[in-house]
Amino acid sequence: MLSIKVPPLGESIVEATVSRWLKKDGEAVASGDTLVELETDKITVEVPAPRAGVLTKRSVSEGDVVKVGDLLAELDEAAAGATASQGTPASARAEAPPAKPSAPAPAPAAQPEPKTAPPPPTPSDGAAEDGNVKSSPAARRAATEAGIDVASVTGTGRGGVVSKPDVLERVATEARTPAPAAPAPPAPSPSVPAAPAPPRAPFMSGASAPTGERETREKMSTRRKRIAENLLQSQHATAHLTTFNEVDMTAVNALRDRMRERVEKEHGVKLTFMPFFVKAACMALESFPVINAQVDGDAIIYKHYVNMGIAVASDAGLVVPNIKDAHAKGTIEISRDISDVAKRGRDGKLTMDDLTGGTFTITNGGVFGSLVSTPIINYPQVGILGLHKTQDRPVAIDGKVEIRPMMYIALSYDHRIVEGQQAVLFLVRVKELIEDPAAMLIS
Repeated sequence: MLSIKVPPLGESIVEATVSRWLKKDGEAVASGDTLVELETDKITVEVPAPRAGVLTKRSVSEGDVVKVGDLLAELDEAAAGATASQGTPASARAEAPPAKPSAPAPAPAAQPEPKTAPPPPTPSDGAAEDGNVKSSPAARRAATEAGIDVASVTGTGRGGVVSKPDVLERVATEARTPAPAAPAPPAPSPSVPAAPAPPRAPFMSGASAPTGERETREKMSTRRKRIAENLLQSQHATAHLTTFNEVDMTAVNALRDRMRERVEKEHGVKLTFMPFFVKAACMALESFPVINAQVDGDAIIYKHYVNMGIAVASDAGLVVPNIKDAHAKGTIEISRDISDVAKRGRDGKLTMDDLTGGTFTITNGGVFGSLVSTPIINYPQVGILGLHKTQDRPVAIDGKVEIRPMMYIALSYDHRIVEGQQAVLFLVRVKELIEDPAAMLIS
């Protein structure tokens, strides 16, 4: 009997929540099949079967909190051969009820006795193939949730395997395709009374609120609990202070409009304004290295490199993957890296290396319409730059009032080691570089 235990989860992570079981007790599994998904505060970990066999006992249930080394399940390797020779999964044999004999109903002499068609085979949950199409468990789950047939999705993985990003791309493509206009409904007959109006929906009704319930209670996920703990730790362990400035986005917008098509054609990446802020922040941190430092007891650790954290919102919660050595990269390379980590963050494909080692963070609330905010430091870092919505506003330019695309930017910093003057000058430096992006090429 082989014990399946919680694997190492990564740096400083000691526990996880059992998110979803993909196999049932008594079900035959192949080597490499995903048995269960574990959700941590940073990533989702898939636990595979190390060998083929039969899952004899699941020791924990969905929603349970487990620690590294805890027993998850037991796998009977000896049962693998017997199950394979019989050709039927153990779970199917265990769950299929015995057929009850019954006398057939008499049929007219001229009519042949109808034959009962055999039930269609039921694929095992999390199987490696769906019909003749190979697909990952995450891809099949995403296809089921989206209501599409995984067999209709073109796989881009090795050997044509359909992955979750393939399914998400298919869903996005269908969403971009306009649906045909529905035919106008026929006019109601005058003799049929109109149906009564439906009752008014309760306050804050939604898909997550069961009908008739005024309140619902939901247990926090492991990730949500860790996010809450880290934010509280940041507030309690640092001397938080935020300073603001505003940036004229005219020059950057003009540069993007001029270069966007060329960059996308030659480099295959979309040129957003985020890479410009990453580059500007790296150059400003070079001038004010204490904002890229870290407090360790009564010492200050200066980092002579910038691993730039980019806050990414996903369905599972906020994650902050890092662009490693961003200070040594150009705008195009930074743009490519941001696109990559953002996509993997939304798809739940980030690794622990992506999420650790950051020295400074940028968060962009402007994509959601935020005009101004005070971001919380990503502890143990000592600074975070907040970007906001670009909005046309009247500003005084050379004694004249002009309408310019303006953005408020905010720097939250740890006042224990960062002086107010340094924080203000840091934002001024970022402002200067964004308003004159050519200066980033000369410096």
